[in-house]
Amino acid sequence: MSVNQQAHTGPPYGRPQPGYQGYQQPAYGGQPLPGVPQLQYGAYNGPMPGYQQPAPPQGSLRAPSTSGAPPPASGASLPSGHLTYSPFGQGDVQNGIPASAAAVQRPPASQPYLPGSAPMPVSQTPTFQQYGPPPASVQQLSNHMAGMTIGSVAASAPPPAGLGYGPPTSVPPVSGSFSTTGSGLYTPYTASQGPPPTSVSQSLPLAQPPFPGAPRPPTMPGPPLPGQTVAGPPTTQPNHVSSPPPPSAMSGPQPGPPMSGLHGPPPPTHPPQPGYQMQQNGSFGQVRGPQANYGGTYPGTPNYGSQPGPPPPPKRLDPDSIPSPQLNELPPQQKPRHRIDPDAIPSPIQVIEDDRSNCGSEPFVTGVRGQVPPLVTTDFLVKDQGNASPRYIRCTSYNIPCTSDMAKQSQVPLAAVIKPLATLRPEETLPYLVDHGESGPVRCNRCKAYMCPFMQFIEGGRRFQCCFCSCVTEVPPHYFQHLDHTGKRVDFYDRPELSLGSYEFLATVDYCKNNKFPSPPAFIFMIDVSYNAVKSGLVRLICEELKSLLDYLPREGNMEESAIRVGFVTYNKVLHFYNVKSSLAQPQMMVVSDVADMFVPLLDGFLVNVNESRTVIASLLDQIPEMFADTRETETVFAPVIQAGLEALKAAECAGKLFIFHTSLPIAEAPGKLKNRDDKKLINTDKEKTLFQPQTSFYNNLAKDCVAQGCCVDLFLFPNQYLDVATLGVVTYQTGGSIYKYAYFQLETDQDRFLNDLRRDVQKEVGFDAVMRVRTSTGIRATDFFGAFYMSNTTDVEMAGLDCDKTITVEFKHDDKLSEDSGALLQCALLYTSCAGQRRLRIHNLSLNCCTQLADLYRNCETDTLINYLAKYAYRGVLSSPVKTVRDALVNQCAQILACYRKNCASPSSAGQLILPECMKLLPVYLNCVLKSDVLQPGLEVTTDDRAYIRQLVTSMDVAETNVFFYPRLLPLTKADVDSDSLPAAIRNSEERLSKGDIYLLENGLNIFVWVGVNVQQGLIQNLFGVSSFSQISNGLSTLPVLENPFSKKVRSIIDMLQMQRSRYMKLIIVKQEDKLEMLFKHFLVEDKSLSGGASYVDFLCHMHKEIRQLLS
Repeated sequence: MSVNQQAHTGPPYGRPQPGYQGYQQPAYGGQPLPGVPQLQYGAYNGPMPGYQQPAPPQGSLRAPSTSGAPPPASGASLPSGHLTYSPFGQGDVQNGIPASAAAVQRPPASQPYLPGSAPMPVSQTPTFQQYGPPPASVQQLSNHMAGMTIGSVAASAPPPAGLGYGPPTSVPPVSGSFSTTGSGLYTPYTASQGPPPTSVSQSLPLAQPPFPGAPRPPTMPGPPLPGQTVAGPPTTQPNHVSSPPPPSAMSGPQPGPPMSGLHGPPPPTHPPQPGYQMQQNGSFGQVRGPQANYGGTYPGTPNYGSQPGPPPPPKRLDPDSIPSPQLNELPPQQKPRHRIDPDAIPSPIQVIEDDRSNCGSEPFVTGVRGQVPPLVTTDFLVKDQGNASPRYIRCTSYNIPCTSDMAKQSQVPLAAVIKPLATLRPEETLPYLVDHGESGPVRCNRCKAYMCPFMQFIEGGRRFQCCFCSCVTEVPPHYFQHLDHTGKRVDFYDRPELSLGSYEFLATVDYCKNNKFPSPPAFIFMIDVSYNAVKSGLVRLICEELKSLLDYLPREGNMEESAIRVGFVTYNKVLHFYNVKSSLAQPQMMVVSDVADMFVPLLDGFLVNVNESRTVIASLLDQIPEMFADTRETETVFAPVIQAGLEALKAAECAGKLFIFHTSLPIAEAPGKLKNRDDKKLINTDKEKTLFQPQTSFYNNLAKDCVAQGCCVDLFLFPNQYLDVATLGVVTYQTGGSIYKYAYFQLETDQDRFLNDLRRDVQKEVGFDAVMRVRTSTGIRATDFFGAFYMSNTTDVEMAGLDCDKTITVEFKHDDKLSEDSGALLQCALLYTSCAGQRRLRIHNLSLNCCTQLADLYRNCETDTLINYLAKYAYRGVLSSPVKTVRDALVNQCAQILACYRKNCASPSSAGQLILPECMKLLPVYLNCVLKSDVLQPGLEVTTDDRAYIRQLVTSMDVAETNVFFYPRLLPLTKADVDSDSLPAAIRNSEERLSKGDIYLLENGLNIFVWVGVNVQQGLIQNLFGVSSFSQISNGLSTLPVLENPFSKKVRSIIDMLQMQRSRYMKLIIVKQEDKLEMLFKHFLVEDKSLSGGASYVDFLCHMHKEIRQLLS
């Protein structure tokens, strides 16, 4: 498993709002909100050919600076008492379309009022510190822009000459623009110029980018890549996590007022006005309290907001036009250093914290069109009032261009990440089930869209006009209802399909296969009993666990017992079927050795009810480990095993799931036999793509047959060598199943992880025989789909099984013009069989705004969703193109997105400035993490199987999972408050943030690392590990010892909380500083250079700036 994949930081899910009344509809998942500041600055490590990790300094590592202020740069920093007025003009912008079309004035959120500070005179021309050959006038500034402190800190490579950053300003991150060398004067934005960048506009004058070709510092060995075997069994196996995060799982204390550097507008004191989102002038995204990073509903209009603005309106100052000392006034040691301060570039941590403080306390109400939800890392409650919760659907942009030309110009992909069966928070209401009887759901005659809140009733309620295709349809007599004076039906609030964004219909027999209602599904457990599986203790472990696990099969809400039937098969070179009929005294075994022509030797007694056959099943599970205890058979088959399960489900005329536990490459003579084709020499050649492709088309055809029957395959792999995941995973992937991989499985270290994964996999909510279709209103249509499914035509996504963790990502393209007035609509309809055998339709609706101004598009994007889409697009690209081509295309697309913003939305400024849109300021850091991932830039130790495994895993991840996977969460455990339930505040993913005297936890959704510094106090080591010194800590621990002291309890509760938030149980790896495992850990410090050649965040930002400048010139 590749440990070195960056997992995305999953959000703790929303926490309940005290005193919040009312029926809550499915909530918006912990998703990122545009109005919310994102992590402060993101980590970007772009691939840098040949970049090596700098050797760590011999002295002590610099502890992270705790204050909000930048570390003292050696230059003088500006007094923070200066109030900078925002350079942007005010205007009215209304983001959503609330029921009343009243225009809302947007407060100039970009004008922070700082008590006691006076506006700075505008007259002086500031000069800026330039990094690189010093210009005539240069100065060091500590910049607190957008929460970005800019000082100077050693970067690991000589940064590009001329990276200058703007002055210290206490502006909310409306437009952080770091100005570059040269005059440094930055023209104030005026309302007519379009929204200013709200992002850190970093000005990076890049005279000599340290990208390819720059001198490299001496190298040191870097972290092992995933799959690498570090000591003993590789610790590189991704882990699994389970179940939704508990409501209290806030990751990190709720930040109070943003750090001293970022004074934002004071929070409004009067009650929030629901539904209206204000657009902050400078920032793209609705204003959300102090940091206007990401859009969302603005909590009320602050009294200083809607009026023309602070005192000297005509002289709105630009953050960069702040006087600062001239170069010759600085003491000699403060003359410019040639490096960019990492604190001066956008920080993911800050953006995440800002969003939490701005959006974590209020419920997200979905009644307004096109409002951007909170970030996935924010814990929030959702109230469904007509649009689907962000837990079900997240979009790359909530305001889409009206024309295809505009969409092409911006290059922002229009996509939705849909998780149809997502788990909601306990306080949120599950989708209501509506039963219309034999007539079934009411639908549009032409496009077949289902009744939803956006349909328009006309002619007194006798007809309705479709919101998707405009066709007028008669209302069936049984569904007729009168309209009130506003044109709404009087039963509007009594019908979920008229008032909610998500709901379910009971399907009629017309929606069933062969026009007959389905039987309840079946689970078939298929266990590899070859020599390796028996010798490792795996067979005995599985059999012991199944005895108790079978009592926890999924069941419908109020049912006494599960309707799911079970069956058992064991196999090596031949297959063994078991008759466990309740009337038998002992189970009977039947062997099928003709694997070339697979059939099921018994019908009656193979699939049984657990309660009826309990004693026979228990007897069988006791006997299997004994029966094969002395086996010498090492070869296995694989395809016949799937065929056997498929035939059994066909014979029983039901859908179901196969749980296959498999250990080795299937080389025995049989259909689907594979050869070992692993070849590291293909990496970085045009043939590298073959490593990701199946070696035979046999499995694609088998997958097609499985989907037709509703046979989903979940695969648990326990390899000690190459297994060809790219081929074995084909059926799992195309049937909507899950793959779990435990390389070099060892009972003592991997048992907990495997059992936790198995329990969750068996118990989780799953739909069978599923078909999903996404309908859109006229003007756009779904053109491309990503995820674990099969498609036999261009519109229907077919899945033999779909569980609560799987997402389908859908891309939309224009086929006509859209209008700002009517917006755009999506309707996702999922037809599936529940675990009780009930045929249902789950409907999710979402309305988006449309815009004619690019600024509105950039103001309403969601970077986390964008990265989720881009990663999936790239990971599919490696199947058909060389990896380098895929990487270059990613960098190019993002450069085009940012260049278009710079050209069309930002006010004129020197080319030396890097200006990023507020809600995309983390795009570079996150993109760099994707580029450095094992699929796109493997280190030497990453196995081919790891890459194929990660590629398939990411393809069906949701936004919260990709967020923590690519930019892992790093928590200082020694800073945790043992008396509170909160997590310690996260820190940025860089080695320079680690202190030798502290203990840190890093999680990425697959692994949890606990890193122990060499100078940690002996008392802490004793409290956490139960040993007296650093040298006695064992690397082999898979769990922390249970010790009765507050620190041990706190750390274990943090780990349990994180495990609850993830869909797979994460593997715990203890890393001692300066130990060989540390290389593996450093691979996840994604803001640093990677051993495999990935760039550091600072270097990649410079590289992106160079690319943008080339596009603009």
